[in-house]
Amino acid sequence: MKSNYQILVIGGGTGGIMTAAQFLKKDKNLSIAIIEPADTHWYQPAWTLVGAGTFDMAKTKRTMASVMPSGVDWIKDYAVGFNPNENIVRTKSNGDISYEYLVVSPGLVMAPELIEGLPEALDKGVVCSNYTDPIHTWNVLKNFKGGNALFTQPSTPIKCGGAPQKIMYLAAHYFKKHGLADKTNVIFATPGSVIFGVPEVKATLEKVLHRYKVHFKPFYAPFKIDAEKQIAYFKYVAPEGDDCVMKTETAIGEKISGETVIEIPFDMLHLAPPQAAPKFVRDSELANADGWLDVNINSLQHNKFANVFGIGDVAALPTAKTGAAIRKQVPVVVENISRLMNAQKEMDASYKGYSSCPLVTGYGKMVLAEFDYNNKFTPDPKLKQMLIFNSAKEHWRLWMLKKFMLPYLYWNKMLKGEKV
Repeated sequence: MKSNYQILVIGGGTGGIMTAAQFLKKDKNLSIAIIEPADTHWYQPAWTLVGAGTFDMAKTKRTMASVMPSGVDWIKDYAVGFNPNENIVRTKSNGDISYEYLVVSPGLVMAPELIEGLPEALDKGVVCSNYTDPIHTWNVLKNFKGGNALFTQPSTPIKCGGAPQKIMYLAAHYFKKHGLADKTNVIFATPGSVIFGVPEVKATLEKVLHRYKVHFKPFYAPFKIDAEKQIAYFKYVAPEGDDCVMKTETAIGEKISGETVIEIPFDMLHLAPPQAAPKFVRDSELANADGWLDVNINSLQHNKFANVFGIGDVAALPTAKTGAAIRKQVPVVVENISRLMNAQKEMDASYKGYSSCPLVTGYGKMVLAEFDYNNKFTPDPKLKQMLIFNSAKEHWRLWMLKKFMLPYLYWNKMLKGEKV
């Protein structure tokens, strides 16, 4: 194995594999390596469906060897640090690897320790998360007999910001189908102010909340889980001067236990754990003040080191962290690095913040939220070929897209470097 590459990629997830594959389609003679310690590559978007018992977990994984592009050196190791002034990445076992251009795409890591009591509670008993163990989520859902079904998310950025509410809609539909709706309180507690930031999609989701009789709790930021007593603790984080007043519902057993602290008892709790950039990024000079990779939001070039680029969940970009976002980011990075390699200083390719959130609203129903940095609704014109003329509304064809077409496109097109 060499110790120097024209293009060095950190991460064998969606961003890293796609980047290497697209570079090789442009020029198969490039020397490219991917640093990735894992043996398995996961298709995580389907984990929402696994957690609702409608997708096979085994079909969400492939061996890393099978998705690694032919012509790439796979450095099966951990990246542990950077020396960007010397164009070096430090690894755990293989020493220093140097590069001409670096693409940082290691994803993010779960940080349950940021909520008191969560590390001990997660994926045990009635506390579950599709982010960590969707099979456990399905078991919790199947064993639920009524009471408070509480769904929440942290104040940190998270991958696929819509995922905490998708499983809530599926669970509510499941309760309805199994005669549990009348003895269940479905509660969605979020630190955010609205159910979704794109107005067209928000209007639809508010109707869905009403249909399932969801107790919607904005400005609720979870900070402690008591798994033994089955109580979740939230800080009320409405900004000062906001019209919202902290109030509780006795019907769901809410209690105020401090100036801004609310307790909610639960019989089932699903949450997205807090999330962060990997430590080796957070602790490096490539990170911004919040610990995320500091890149230009349009060119995806690092703001300090011109030969470093960032893709995906690790990047400090003000848009949703999704595979769909990566699909649009990769061609921008490939084009801009190619121009730099050819001594063209102007980087024409620009990422406008596109992301997409397939919001499953029940078994057989979905809304597709596509949007940019300005939360402008930007539906793909190709949807009309599927006879979907307004993807901000629920549609069974969108469910088919989520369950069957997107996994196929992912494994057979995206990871092979084809633009879709």
